[in-house]
Amino acid sequence: MRLGHVIGKVTLSQQDPAYQGGRFLLVQPFAKEQFKGAGMTPLAKGNSLVVYDNLGADLGHVIGFTEGAEATAPFDRPTPVDAFNAAIIDEFFYKPCQK
Repeated sequence: MRLGHVIGKVTLSQQDPAYQGGRFLLVQPFAKEQFKGAGMTPLAKGNSLVVYDNLGADLGHVIGFTEGAEATAPFDRPTPVDAFNAAIIDEFFYKPCQK
């Protein structure tokens, strides 16, 4: 699972019935700097991704998402999805390793 910041919503004119009850979000994945407390500055083009969400995450939320084959597991039948929102994160704590 990776963490990301919801930066937008995707609007569809038509949607496959397998996606009923959810929507698609535009998400900016966290980098090391965000775990250390850095602001969510926009990434370069191509670094954001579209995540299917049926939990109700909104703009500004931090979410935990899965990718690849794990992203298709919540669906009853094979569904073409690259990333799935598995959690809305309220709070997280970061403690770097002591070397």
